[in-house]
Parts: sequence; structure tokens; C-alpha cells
Amino acid sequence: MDKEHLKGAAKQAEGKVKEVAGKATDNKKLEAEGEVDQAEGKARKVGGDVKDAVKDATK
Repeated sequence: MDKEHLKGAAKQAEGKVKEVAGKATDNKKLEAEGEVDQAEGKARKVGGDVKDAVKDATK
């Protein structure tokens, strides 16, 4: 797991916490921020996968 994978996983976890907190407090803005953070985290993880694939292909 490289740095992008770790950053992505951390962002997803942060987003999940925000989403759950938003739902628990009926705060739609916080809930939406959490969903956005989770999507960003997934994108970072995919970016890490692509980066790994390029590294493997060029070896």
C-alpha cells in the first residue's frame, strides 16, 4: 500500500464519520460533506491503483 492508498483510506474513513454524524444530528450539510469525502477517498485509492499498474507495467 502506497501513500495514495493510505490517504484515500483515511479520507474515506473521515467521510464516513462525517456522514454518520450528519445523519445522527440531522445535519444534511455535514452528511453531504461526508459523502463527498468518501468519494474523494475512493478516487485517491483508484489513483493509487493506476499508479501501481503503471509502475508494474514499466518494470
